[in-house]
Amino acid sequence: MQPSAKALVPFVSVDHMMQLIHHIGLPEMLRGIAANIEEDFRRWELFDKTPRVASHSANGVIELMPTSDGEVYGFKYVNGHPANTVDGLQTVTAFGLLANVANGYPVLLSEMTLLTALRTAAMSAVAAKYLAPKGATTMAMIGNGAQSEFQSVAMQAICGITNVRLYDTDAAATAKCARNLAASGLSVTTCTSPEHAIEGAQILTTCTADKQYATILTDNMVGAGVHINAIGGDCPGKTELAPAILHRAAIFVEYTEQTRIEGEIQQLPADYPVTELWHVIAGQAQGRRDARQITLFDSVGFAIEDFSALRYIRAQIKGTPFFHPLDLLADPDDPRDLFGMLQRATPKQNT
Repeated sequence: MQPSAKALVPFVSVDHMMQLIHHIGLPEMLRGIAANIEEDFRRWELFDKTPRVASHSANGVIELMPTSDGEVYGFKYVNGHPANTVDGLQTVTAFGLLANVANGYPVLLSEMTLLTALRTAAMSAVAAKYLAPKGATTMAMIGNGAQSEFQSVAMQAICGITNVRLYDTDAAATAKCARNLAASGLSVTTCTSPEHAIEGAQILTTCTADKQYATILTDNMVGAGVHINAIGGDCPGKTELAPAILHRAAIFVEYTEQTRIEGEIQQLPADYPVTELWHVIAGQAQGRRDARQITLFDSVGFAIEDFSALRYIRAQIKGTPFFHPLDLLADPDDPRDLFGMLQRATPKQNT
């Protein structure tokens, strides 16, 4: 039986996603996702919001991240398993879906391993756009795993940085990142310590994977006037910054209820004041006050960002070959006769 149009859902595979990125161009795609994030953050109050549903284990975490703007529903499945690379597996894998709220029918199914890397980088750059010191040109990228190149290109495309300083405890990871950024137009410096990496940097990005309380940046490493994107912490018990840094910084978060569970601020009292970034983007709160202020974006990732990225993909694939019509939904001639549809598909017997 040939599926009807109602049965088909656009499916973006990993190969399709890579083709789409090359078709649009990585910097332009990062800018497009960032624009969608800003647009959706300005209408933040329309969205359903809940902390992600997490299943934790000794090896990592598996999460579902749902949201809706009342017209379209979206969710992402994502895992985080720091030791996976030992077995040749990705630390993070993901896929996501958009559906029509009016009838519940899916309208997009997409890989999100690559797309999550893009949306995370775009989100970091959006935060830096509003919080970093004016004229920032240099970023320290501490943690040179799968996310590091995307972070660097996003900061270049959206914030105009020209220099990136790389450090990782694994020198091979730093060499990989430097090699991948060689043709980016960025001036790349490989560093031998976190202290070396932050020299002269106005933006400090930490993106490490260990599932543990860690101190990637100590208090004496952080001088006045810098902006910190702390993006490695994303579950209970996993942090990157010394608590003293938090007490010196103006802290901005995505969704407070979730960040208090998973972010750097899990180290602080539950009533410690923070500002949700959407207030700044919507013009309802001040971002950076002055040139000497330390600002911190305590980012754990939030479902609305994934919604923004999926919405971008849905628009971009129209009229292109970068998706496959997937026979995902049953569509009987009579919606009440699912059994009859099954019977009509009975294989013919050879006589």
